[in-house]
Amino acid sequence: MIETGDSGRTWLLTGASSGYALRLTERDELIHLHWGPRISLAAAEALAAAPEPPPRGFESPLDGREEYPVEGGPRFVRPALSVRTPEVRGTEWTFVDAVVEGDELRVHFTDRVHRLALTLHYRMRDDSDVIERWATVAHAGPDGPSLELLRADAAAWTLPARDGWRLNRLHGRWAAETRLARTELTYGESVISSRRGHTGHQHLPWVALDADGAATEEHGEVYGCALGWSGSWRISVQQLPDGVVQITGGAGHDDAGLLLLAPGESYVTPVFAGLWSGEGFGGASRAWHAWQLAHVVPDARQLRPVLYNSWEATGFDISRDQQRTLAERAAAMGVELFVVDDAWFGRRTSDRAGLGDWTPNPDRFPGGLKPLADEVHGLGMQFGIWVEPEMVNPDSDLYRAHPEWVQHFPGRERTEFRHQLVLNLARSDVREYLWEQLDALLTNAPIDYVKWDFNRSFTDAGWPGEEYPQKLWVEHVDGLYALIDRLRAAHPSVAFESCSGGGGRIDLGILSRTDQVWTSDNTDPLDRLAIQEGFGQIHPARVMAAWVTDSPNVQLNDRVSSLRFRFVSAMAGVLGVGGDLAEWSAEDLAEARNWVDLYKEIRPVVQHGALYRLRAPRGGLSAVQYVHGEETVVLMWLQAQRFGERPPALRLRGLDPAATYTCLDTGSVHHGSVLLHQGLHSGLRGDLDARVLRLRRA
Repeated sequence: MIETGDSGRTWLLTGASSGYALRLTERDELIHLHWGPRISLAAAEALAAAPEPPPRGFESPLDGREEYPVEGGPRFVRPALSVRTPEVRGTEWTFVDAVVEGDELRVHFTDRVHRLALTLHYRMRDDSDVIERWATVAHAGPDGPSLELLRADAAAWTLPARDGWRLNRLHGRWAAETRLARTELTYGESVISSRRGHTGHQHLPWVALDADGAATEEHGEVYGCALGWSGSWRISVQQLPDGVVQITGGAGHDDAGLLLLAPGESYVTPVFAGLWSGEGFGGASRAWHAWQLAHVVPDARQLRPVLYNSWEATGFDISRDQQRTLAERAAAMGVELFVVDDAWFGRRTSDRAGLGDWTPNPDRFPGGLKPLADEVHGLGMQFGIWVEPEMVNPDSDLYRAHPEWVQHFPGRERTEFRHQLVLNLARSDVREYLWEQLDALLTNAPIDYVKWDFNRSFTDAGWPGEEYPQKLWVEHVDGLYALIDRLRAAHPSVAFESCSGGGGRIDLGILSRTDQVWTSDNTDPLDRLAIQEGFGQIHPARVMAAWVTDSPNVQLNDRVSSLRFRFVSAMAGVLGVGGDLAEWSAEDLAEARNWVDLYKEIRPVVQHGALYRLRAPRGGLSAVQYVHGEETVVLMWLQAQRFGERPPALRLRGLDPAATYTCLDTGSVHHGSVLLHQGLHSGLRGDLDARVLRLRRA
């Protein structure tokens, strides 16, 4: 709901349990008023009528108060907008009007010197506390010099003054993504970013702050922000001298401009979403999850199938007969989606050749992919494939025909990672080629699922002959989005997974176009507990792909773990299997079938339920709980046991305290307001053990 004050210069957005207010001064300054618990319009107007703070020497009266600080005028904070022409830099704006349409508020400004039009967008839905913000910057003049956008952030978020703040973020690297870090926020500026051309393994574009580090999983105020952009990005958290915190975020990094806008051209930023929760980090996570499932993730109400991926079984040495044998074993296990990974195309017998040539290898698949896909469908499973469309090997027909299509600088050596270069998707001819290849692929074979990979970062992001080559950083991602959108429109029954060497491209932008994401190349079940804890701070289990692979885990650390521990770890998200089924014993296959059957029973609760993190994976016992309607599922992992100590009892959350619940695994009855009885842990012993409990309201 959006309400406008009597003066027409105060606006209040109200969601499920929170509110957000702003006002326009008589000097056309857009000032932040409130972000937190719900308030009335009268209370918002009272805040708007409050006297301005007294001026202080060497400080700006606008800093920390403006909704969208720009470069220029009496401002010293990090600007959200920086624009220049050959003669003038900075912005001086004039208010035009404000429009409320449904759940969106649009506030319009102009700069008469630059002939720039700026629109600030706000959306808050009645069923959520997430506020979606973005900006549109346009060159409104019929003529004149182009405008260089050095920076155009999506939004600036202002937090109230507190004695201190704790900054929560997700950091990592390849095979160690989304690990939660919590540190005291100090005065000055803290920046997290990616300069790699994609979201990156190093940070997810999300931050959360709680006052004085006082919030817990279920109690306390938490402010969070998440950026929906799949390219290079930056989020800046500034604590100003008076204690006010302001967070800006958007596409691009500091060393390159964004775009050059000719007259009539415009730029729409990605969404930078914000959320206030009064129910701690757990409440914030559940609110983020519910919003994404309702308004971001495509077809989120559909349950994701159990998949088998053949990569770890076969590597680059694949054939139709071999894949059929694996498919038969997967089908007997209860798998619902069979995926052929790398090496089905071109001359792809290693990572040195074939990328860019998206036609089936005639020696390995003489009849194309359709015969294998038909056999997989005949086994009762869907059929999927792996692609990496944004990349090309120098040893490929595509590169030999079009070496100019890759990102490069004239006269510079073309840097290779994994023997591949990056295609420039900002070019329309590159996008058209990929469209023709991928559309033909999905048309000529009954393919149900595409795993879309991206296995290297930008290094030589040049575009010879282009007037403003820096725009590649933005327009490559726009081209990626346009290509996926076009493929989804033409093939609406095909599901897409985003992968980037694991978790290198996970953000709200790619999640609005894909059905799930590959969380990490690390499939070690113990390591995954920490990775999945961080992932769940912002994203729901419904999009978190997780595999059961072989033991020892030869891909990473040679750790030995039981099939039970591997399955229960992977059942916390979208279950997949990636081991070499040809080497699994009959006993292993039978046990795996039981785990797959159990996952299918609990899948609606895990993929669509509310998440409660009962104990963090810090050693000893860790556990998560999902609540969906009358059903509750608890996944528990005992990482290690010392001195014969029994695991502690757990207090379940999210249940009706007046109701009783029956444990379907033991038949015991539990009250909704008491601890989960220790006896239910009696099966957990030693190291790397795990258990699944199902409860139903009696």
